[in-house]
Amino acid sequence: MNLKSSVKRWSTGVAALLLALSLAACGNSSETKDNAAAPQQEPAKQEAAQPAADSLKTTYPLTLQDATGQSFTFKEAPKHIVSVSPAETEALFAIGLNDEIVGVSDYDDYPETAKSKPKMGGIMKPNEEAIIAAQPDVVFTGISMSEEAVKKLRELSIPIFKTDPKTVDDVIKNIETYGQITDHQAEAKKVVEQMKEEESKVVEAVKSLSDEQKKKVYIEFSPGWTVGKGEFMDELIGLAGGINVASDTQGWSEISEEKIIKDNPDVILYAKSVIDDKTKKGLGDIIKGRSGWDQITAVKNGAVIGLDDNLLSRPGPRVTQGLQEVAKAIYPDLFK
Repeated sequence: MNLKSSVKRWSTGVAALLLALSLAACGNSSETKDNAAAPQQEPAKQEAAQPAADSLKTTYPLTLQDATGQSFTFKEAPKHIVSVSPAETEALFAIGLNDEIVGVSDYDDYPETAKSKPKMGGIMKPNEEAIIAAQPDVVFTGISMSEEAVKKLRELSIPIFKTDPKTVDDVIKNIETYGQITDHQAEAKKVVEQMKEEESKVVEAVKSLSDEQKKKVYIEFSPGWTVGKGEFMDELIGLAGGINVASDTQGWSEISEEKIIKDNPDVILYAKSVIDDKTKKGLGDIIKGRSGWDQITAVKNGAVIGLDDNLLSRPGPRVTQGLQEVAKAIYPDLFK
């Protein structure tokens, strides 16, 4: 795999953001009525259960704003949905929308069923003709597409709903929003509960770590690129009990090799699928082979660890599984 293709693959998650630089949420649930207490115990329990189920049904018309501030009014649950973001595609499938999804981006590869859906082009530059031909009621996109690109698509009357999650909570809220828009709130609730459980297990396991015990972490997702404050990947490191050595920077940024040597991280995480075009080396070998990096604690101790790109980089329903992998990599003794 050459560098160009490796970046494309990584663009199924985060690296697409780097290219996007060049181009540059939840509504109200329907209300339930209070029931009078029944004179007998068993009927009372049955009465109480019904409003809870009803509260998970969407009331239309439903008006919501997306991450760009654009207002959308849904008169009914969308019957034809296009997603041009792998994270959004994963979320939509997770809440049971296989039949409604009529198109996905060229990079959408999870779940397996997504591979057989009609392709709508790239993440940052979708196939406009294909999308229009699909006649979607709504098109979902995420962090990989700039607002500028979204605006261009809207000028073509493509109803594109954009998300821009910066935290795990944002990801969870987006999934709840998809459930509300599509009247799949019960399904979204199950997904969210699982995510919260996975997150809680990690947070609980590392909460007793003192500041002195917390490990310094450096993450590289594409040769020479890392992430600082304000993005969900930085938060994953923090939730996993680590200290991101790039937290003094903002967003996605090119690294200073000398600075990383000085920061001396205890653990280095990287995207394990990335291969350099010229040397044909993986990103892990590139990192360990840099001049002076053999003096970094992580390299000396063999704590240079490759992670599944998609689990780490896609802010969708598997992001908490990515959190678990980050935590295991940083503190293997706590997550055996």
